[in-house]
Amino acid sequence: MIFIMNSTHEQDSRTVRLAVVIKRLRASLQEAALAGATGLSLSQVSILRRLRLDGPATAASLATAEHVSHQAIAQNLSDLKAEGLVKATPDPEDGRKRLISVTTAGNSLFDSVSASRNAWLAHAIELTVTDSELPILDKAIELLERLADADNSGKTR
Repeated sequence: MIFIMNSTHEQDSRTVRLAVVIKRLRASLQEAALAGATGLSLSQVSILRRLRLDGPATAASLATAEHVSHQAIAQNLSDLKAEGLVKATPDPEDGRKRLISVTTAGNSLFDSVSASRNAWLAHAIELTVTDSELPILDKAIELLERLADADNSGKTR
């Protein structure tokens, strides 16, 4: 029984440590991405990312996907439109709705944000990971990819 309790405690500790380190790394990546003085909030960068990955969307579907209120999406979209980073066009399936998509300027800005993030991570790896540790990092990346591919039941997709 003591072994089971220790095993459960170790698993809980591992889970918490992994969640915390992922959160810290994500925050560092976001900070590095925005360090290029884009003037965008994390929410606005997230909206641009979603539109680039998923394609044009309505404000309502963006609010749902981003887990924010319609008012928050409306404000962020207003700011992104004012900066020329997104545009709204009539929905061909429902003329009452507008589809939001990323403009050429929005794509360029997002590419520069991604480049800043990637440069920070490459530099951090260079500073903190020794040549002999690189194969271990590669294995850790493979494991994290498998975790990222797991669905809610723990099965890989």
